[in-house]
Amino acid sequence: MASAVLAQPFRIGVLEPVLEDLRARLRRARRQRVVKQGGWDAGTDPDYLDELIRYWRDDFDWRARERELNQIAQFSASIGAANVHFVHEAGLGAHSTPVLLLHGWPDSFLRYRKAIPRLTGTHDAAPEDHAFDVVVPSLPGFAFTGLIPPFDAVPSIKSSAQLMHRLMTEVLGYEKFVVAGGDGGSAIAQSLALQFPDSVIAVHLTDIGWHNNGDASTQTHAERKYSADAQQRFMEDGAYIAVHASQPRALAASLNDSPTGLASWIVDRFHSWADSPRHLERSFSKDEMLTNITIYWVTQTIESSIYGYLAETRQPSLGAGDYVDRPVGLALFPQDLVGFPPRSLAERSLNVVHWTEMPDGGHFGAWEYPEDFAADLRKFVAGVQDPSNPGAQHGYRADKAV
Repeated sequence: MASAVLAQPFRIGVLEPVLEDLRARLRRARRQRVVKQGGWDAGTDPDYLDELIRYWRDDFDWRARERELNQIAQFSASIGAANVHFVHEAGLGAHSTPVLLLHGWPDSFLRYRKAIPRLTGTHDAAPEDHAFDVVVPSLPGFAFTGLIPPFDAVPSIKSSAQLMHRLMTEVLGYEKFVVAGGDGGSAIAQSLALQFPDSVIAVHLTDIGWHNNGDASTQTHAERKYSADAQQRFMEDGAYIAVHASQPRALAASLNDSPTGLASWIVDRFHSWADSPRHLERSFSKDEMLTNITIYWVTQTIESSIYGYLAETRQPSLGAGDYVDRPVGLALFPQDLVGFPPRSLAERSLNVVHWTEMPDGGHFGAWEYPEDFAADLRKFVAGVQDPSNPGAQHGYRADKAV
C-alpha cells in the first residue's frame, strides 16, 4: 500500500533560551514545608522533591539525553491539522509484524524506549524470536505532537484512534497491524479495534481499560470486590483524576509556569504506580524521570495532555455495550493500581485469548520490565498468527499454564 502522506525525519532540538529559562526558574524555586517530616502519604515527599530539583538544576544534562533520544529513528507527518511525532524502527528480517505502541499520562513515547530494540530484534534477540516494525507516536496533546488546531477541540479517545489509524495506513502504508497500549493507550487501542477491525490484527494491553462494565448486580463476587477495591484506591489516591476530569485548566496554569510544581505532580504518579514505591529509583532513574518531565516542560503540553480526562468524562468514548472482538492479549503487572482483575471482568468487553500475570512490575510495566513486556507481546502475536500455539487459547501466570 503506497503512502498518501509523507513523513519527514525529526530530531529533537530544544532552543537554548528555553533551557536557560528552565534553569533560572529552578534556581528561583520557592519551597515551603508545612510539616518537618517527609514521606509520600500527602503527596510528593518533600525531601525527595528537594533532591530531585537540585539534581535537575545542577546535574541533569538535557543535551546528553537529547543526543540519546535522537539515536532513535523519529519522524513527523502532517495528517490533517495534526503534526504527528512518532518513532518508527524497522524489525530485522523480511516478515516483521507492524505494531503500534500507545502510551498514556503522565508518561510519553519514552514508556517503550527500552522495549523497542527487544521488539525489532536488534537487542540480542534469537533468530527465531518474533520481530516487529515498531511505531511509537506522541499522542495528540502530548510531547512533540502537541496541540492540534483548532485548539478548542481537545482530542478524544475516538478521534485519537482515528488519527493513529491514518498514521499506520496512510503515512506508513500498513494495511494491517497489531496495536498495544496501557493507561490511555489501552483505551485508544480498544477504540482502534472497534472502529477499524479490518486493520487491527490483534490488541495487546497492560490493563483492561476504561470500560463501563454495566450493572453491578450482574457481576460476580470477585468482580464486585475488584471494583470496590478500585473505588477505594481512587478515594485514597485519585486526586489527580478528580482534578483532571473537572478543573484541568486551574491546575495546568500553575504546572505550566512552575517546573517544581510540574515535577512534583508527575513524580508523585511515578512513585504511586512504581513496582516498588519504597525504592523508586530501582524502577526509574532521576535521569529517566527528568527526561520525561523536561519533555512536558519544553513542549508546554501539560494542559493538553490532561484535558482529555475532562473530555472523556463528559462524553466517554468506550461504553458498556462496546466489545472488542479482535484477539486480545493481556500482560498484567501486580503493582498496577489494585492488582490483577478477574479475567471474567476483562471478558465482558474484550475477546481475551491470552492472559499473563507478571511476577513483578507496576503501571509502567513496559518501562520497568521491557524484556518481560516484549517477550509477552511476541508470545501473544505468535499465538494469534499460529492458532496451533496453546498461547492463543490458554492463560498464563508467570509463564506457567493456569
